[in-house]
Amino acid sequence: MKTENLMKAAVLSLVVITAACGGKKSENSGETKEVAQPEVATVQNLKSAINGESTASAKYAAFSQKAKEEGFMSVSKLFEATSKSEATHARNHMKVLEDMGITYTAQLDSFAVNSTLENLNAALKGETYEVQTMYPDFMKQAEVDKNSAASQSFGFAFDTEKKHMILYQAAIDAVTAKKESSLAAEYYVCPKCGFTYSKNDVKANCELCGTAKDQFYAIK
Repeated sequence: MKTENLMKAAVLSLVVITAACGGKKSENSGETKEVAQPEVATVQNLKSAINGESTASAKYAAFSQKAKEEGFMSVSKLFEATSKSEATHARNHMKVLEDMGITYTAQLDSFAVNSTLENLNAALKGETYEVQTMYPDFMKQAEVDKNSAASQSFGFAFDTEKKHMILYQAAIDAVTAKKESSLAAEYYVCPKCGFTYSKNDVKANCELCGTAKDQFYAIK
């Protein structure tokens, strides 16, 4: 009887210790293993945004080359500018992760290069999704997670994508009407936040972050 009581006490102690350690018992070895904790949602969102912006940058660079081949020089410059802008957003998101001690490598999605008009419509669709769904959700989650750096990085991208929508729609209208010459021949991109300007609306300082125009990337 005494031996039976000692065995029960030993089993009870093992259960208490395993629960206290938060471990998971292996069915085969009986060893206790740590359970990986899920990533904070904003970290997942930053990685997703890095992938999306890096893909967009590569895609717009390819679209720029296609537009040049088809003789749409102004549209080619627009795509070159937005490619730089998206690369800036990816870099900003990456910096937030790095400051959190997280190393990440962008994973690009596949994409197709079609006619310039089709490429413009594809670009507008992508920007619309980011403005209407992706970045609003990411910004809300960053507030919940109290990550101000992510909030700012997402906000810069969100405001810039809204401008890209305007620029792409204007380009679609011009190409459709066979009036590409009505589009701006120069574009400028803020190196800090990625905000994009045409020659017709460029400011002395970036309206989002205050960076001086003489520091902008110029696509002429």
